[in-house]
Amino acid sequence: MAFLAPLAEAAAPAVIGSLLGGAGNAVQNGAMGAINGWDEAFQTGLYAEQVRHQEHMALQSSVFDEAMDERAERMREVNTLRDVQMAQRRADNQITKKFIQMISE
Repeated sequence: MAFLAPLAEAAAPAVIGSLLGGAGNAVQNGAMGAINGWDEAFQTGLYAEQVRHQEHMALQSSVFDEAMDERAERMREVNTLRDVQMAQRRADNQITKKFIQMISE
């Protein structure tokens, strides 16, 4: 067994280096995993912000469309009332003409 001691001494640096190298790789892998996790969280946050912005824009668009529809309806009502008023004026003019015609006869 005495021959194993020099063999163990010769192999010890390789085993220690391998263990430390594995630990170094684990640290690097852990760091990369943390960076990837942070990046995924950041991308998810950006996507959530984009969705929130799109929802806000859709809401604004919907409110604007409703306001424009309401305005158009009011304008149609005003135009209808204006048309009725003009028809009433024409009728009044016809009545006035008939009245003047009756007086002149």
